[in-house]
Amino acid sequence: MDVKNYFLKMRGGKNCPPRAPWHEIFWSTLGAFLGILAIYVIGHLHDLKLEDSLFLVGSFGATAVLVYAIPLSPFAQPRNLVGGHLLSAIVGVSCALFLPDNTAIAAASAVALAVLVMHISRTLHPPGGATALIAVMGSEHIHVLGYWYVLSPIGLGVLIMLIIAVVMNNLSQHRRYPQYWC
Repeated sequence: MDVKNYFLKMRGGKNCPPRAPWHEIFWSTLGAFLGILAIYVIGHLHDLKLEDSLFLVGSFGATAVLVYAIPLSPFAQPRNLVGGHLLSAIVGVSCALFLPDNTAIAAASAVALAVLVMHISRTLHPPGGATALIAVMGSEHIHVLGYWYVLSPIGLGVLIMLIIAVVMNNLSQHRRYPQYWC
């Protein structure tokens, strides 16, 4: 490929997609609000410090966009949602434990290996990269959790978001979630 064609590819070639219908915007917004509110409440029940609660909103914020705004996406399906977060959390905690003296390498390894594991297991969920990174970059309170981080806050949060996604997305006559479980 020559340089000219390389740069021509960056122009795109299609028009921007239209805005979603108002009923989709409504259900997306309501689902995201309820999902993140539930995660916030769980974070406070576990007595996490403010900065640790904020990381939960960061990691699950991207999940909320997927499961409530684009529930038809393969990345939003339960297998990807649950598997992507849990496997990435395991990878992130492992990197934090095995590379405690080199945060840069641990962080880069956590995200890269999480991507690898999600691809291999067919559980690709983009927010999983953030979940892995948080296990390395989180506060000492997160590091003390070790592998418990996988179960709570991550596993519990994912379960809550999944339940809310199933309920909220199926309240609308225009939606069906999930598309598949396996």
